Amino acid sequence: MMQGFTFVHGERTYTCTVERRTAAPAGWWWWFAVTTDQQRYAPFEVSDSDTQASVKKRIAAYYENLLVVRARPTEARHGFSRPGRPKTVVAAPED
Repeated sequence: MMQGFTFVHGERTYTCTVERRTAAPAGWWWWFAVTTDQQRYAPFEVSDSDTQASVKKRIAAYYENLLVVRARPTEARHGFSRPGRPKTVVAAPED
């Protein structure tokens, strides 16, 4: 199995490690951290065909796409709820 490594892509330094993931789906996963982000990510399961070049390419593409998604404006969400009871109209008393 491949060991972890560090690489620079653009202006960011990526630190990649192979770690056992205990949450579902369990197994060995590629984890990575980026110098400009406090979050760690585990986007890909380890494969026998992984090479350092293929992992670099996948991780850089994953993170670039993540930044594009984050930059999008938020979409307004409509509340899905049961409509309330119709208002009853009370007739005014006639004089």
